Amino acid sequence: MIFIVVKFTVRPEHQDSWLSLVDDFTQATRQEPGNLFFEWSTSVDDPRQFVLVEGFADREAGDRHVNSEHFRKGLEAMAGAIATTPQIISDEIAAEGWSPMGELSPREA
Repeated sequence: MIFIVVKFTVRPEHQDSWLSLVDDFTQATRQEPGNLFFEWSTSVDDPRQFVLVEGFADREAGDRHVNSEHFRKGLEAMAGAIATTPQIISDEIAAEGWSPMGELSPREA
């Protein structure tokens, strides 16, 4: 699996509209063959920082993603709203998706 985490710090005036700004990109990516997940979160330390966690089944799916029209359009839309260059971790890992965490499970009520 190709596992990617990207941190986007946005300009203050785009903080409240960021998820709307990237919605078309998000929805199109989630429909791609080979996309396993594409999830946005907000940093608890900096409300202007959005964290994207992505998974693709294999290198080919990741390559199709970065060569897609919606990827190009998404980058164009984001460029005017970011405050700094995004930070990324991207690696191929031996996994097929999320697994249950063995160290923690819910208690009976």
